[in-house]
Amino acid sequence: MYEYKVVIYQEGMLGSLLLGQSKVNPIRFSEFLNANADEGWEVVTMEKDIRRMLLLWKREGYVVVMKRKRK
Repeated sequence: MYEYKVVIYQEGMLGSLLLGQSKVNPIRFSEFLNANADEGWEVVTMEKDIRRMLLLWKREGYVVVMKRKRK
């Protein structure tokens, strides 16, 4: 049996407010994925998601679905 976890990963709002849009930092995203892998989570799928913030700014994020064996 597996258990699943869905996480929305996105950068903070400050980059969006200052730069007009915020892209995901690949180094921080890798650290996030590795931290979850250390806990036994494996990425099943991910989808890029661009959301509007306060009507004017865009914010990039990822919807990440992970699984691990149930303990």
